[in-house]
Amino acid sequence: MLLSYRNLTVSFGGPKLLNDAGLTIAKRERICLLGRNGEGKSTLLRILYGQIEADKGEVEAIPGLRVGKLDQEVPADLEGTVFEVVADGLGQAARTIAEYHHLLHELGEQPDDAKIADRLDDIQHELDQTDGWALEHKVENILQRTELDGDQTFAALSGGNKRRALLARALIADPHILLLDEPTNHLDIPGIRWLEEFLRKADIALLFVSHDRAFIQRVANKILDLDRGQLTRWECDYDTYLERKAELLAGEAKQQAVFDKKLAEEEVWIRKGIQARRTRNEGRVRALKKLREERAERRNLQGKSKLDLNDAQASGRKVVTIKEISYSWGERRLIEDFSTTIWRGDKIGIVGLNGSGKTTLLNLILKKLEPQSGSVTHGTKLEVAYFDQHRAQLDDKLSVAENVHPSGEMVTINGKPRHILSYLQDFLFTPHTSRSPITKLSGGERARLLLARLFLQPANVLVLDEPTNDLDIETVELLEERLLEYSGTLLLVSHDRSFLDNVVTSTIALEGDGVIEEYVGGCEEWLRKEDVKKAKAAPTKTAPVTTAAEAPPAPQRKLSNREREALKALPVEIKRMEAELAALSEKMASAEYYQDPASDLTGDAKKLEKLEVDILEAYERLESLSTL
Repeated sequence: MLLSYRNLTVSFGGPKLLNDAGLTIAKRERICLLGRNGEGKSTLLRILYGQIEADKGEVEAIPGLRVGKLDQEVPADLEGTVFEVVADGLGQAARTIAEYHHLLHELGEQPDDAKIADRLDDIQHELDQTDGWALEHKVENILQRTELDGDQTFAALSGGNKRRALLARALIADPHILLLDEPTNHLDIPGIRWLEEFLRKADIALLFVSHDRAFIQRVANKILDLDRGQLTRWECDYDTYLERKAELLAGEAKQQAVFDKKLAEEEVWIRKGIQARRTRNEGRVRALKKLREERAERRNLQGKSKLDLNDAQASGRKVVTIKEISYSWGERRLIEDFSTTIWRGDKIGIVGLNGSGKTTLLNLILKKLEPQSGSVTHGTKLEVAYFDQHRAQLDDKLSVAENVHPSGEMVTINGKPRHILSYLQDFLFTPHTSRSPITKLSGGERARLLLARLFLQPANVLVLDEPTNDLDIETVELLEERLLEYSGTLLLVSHDRSFLDNVVTSTIALEGDGVIEEYVGGCEEWLRKEDVKKAKAAPTKTAPVTTAAEAPPAPQRKLSNREREALKALPVEIKRMEAELAALSEKMASAEYYQDPASDLTGDAKKLEKLEVDILEAYERLESLSTL
């Protein structure tokens, strides 16, 4: 056990975000924290990181516990090289190393500058005295693990590589627990897949918040559910959690129905007793008062969003015709000789690496940009609604309601008038919130607000640029349903693999250097092709060619007989342990397991943890022997 909280309570004046909650984090656990927008997930992460204090709670932690955190948003004020940003996670000693690297670059550009040379000598002496070179090696090692170039300027990185650099900064201090708040936001799909593999192999405990279902399924081995102030721990994977959570809510609904029926009967009894002026059973009266108190304290499950699209007249059959368009940014080719036709009812996903030109392609299709060659022709009767991933359409000076409908209090949905506050309740905004400024909204609530504004526009062409960022999973799934029902044309930029696979009928992939390919269905076919390309591009190990002028490389140590035997046996042993782990996990995930009095929960949990450790150590041993 690394960290344990009991009776954790947090309230900001309204309903308690955490109500006497309990939380335990152990070594190598990868826990996904789930809950609706506004439930308090980010608040819990801030408490664990020490940014805010709980109203009450008892905490136990190992001595010297180190906690790292990766926030949702990239700070706007970070300057310097990637090395400097990452090294900053080690504090003052690392800042000295960062200054050393900075001066090395300056000396390379100004080799005759005596001031720089003198300062460099001073820092070298200081690092010699404090063993600072070990810290430099640590920074270089984490940069290598996260596949980053330390000499690059942080500000010049893509959004995805900035997130990767911030992950490296969080990892540099060797945290026991790493907290991740929406780690896949602004990452491209290859970046998300890299992060999955990195986190699965990392020898640390994770607690992360995410809406990316494919990411959760690949990474999480435990689920922590935050619902109406209560934290519930599920010792299973994400898919099993969904099934068991649905059963729990169904049982809760039945219990509440029985309770409400009993309360209604007692209310009828008390009223009849008063009318008849008879002596009442005081014990029964006290029981009724207790029922009323329990009902008043009940926090009902929050309703689901209602996302109704505002229909427009049908567009022409041919929506957009693209003929041999090309576009470059400076000397960098983004799109070259691309042609396609978009028909009414097409649902097209657009994927590619960060910076490959996805948003540029959208702007060319919408004729917000002119191609440098080729042509884009629009069909007839197009009515376009655009969802901006940067939320630039929202005005912080206006209230929630004013951002959706700045003129008047009535809106029209599919020909029927509705009050703006009633309309916003479909998106889970209370009347009080609807009248409040949007500066108080979370990232997920801002995303819902933009959807409310978007769906107010009659449209036969929907353009969505990263619509799922910050949304809770329930809203993402509801958005999926509405888009599947939508009869118009959809252009969708997203890095959410499950969302793409469930919604789109074809995919346009920007593959770099101006190359664009089209695939049927979601992104799976494109990912398979990318995996093949990556495998082909991987360097093959060949014997080095030496010349008379070259010194031969130092000979590697030969494997001993025992090591050769271990190299042969380890893959078989790993396969056996992984099969045993999968079988035990499946057994413990079943409802029957917990109903069987013969089940050894403590023993099996320890066995599960030992298997995970043994598998990790076996992989490390295999990698070490393979290198030799």
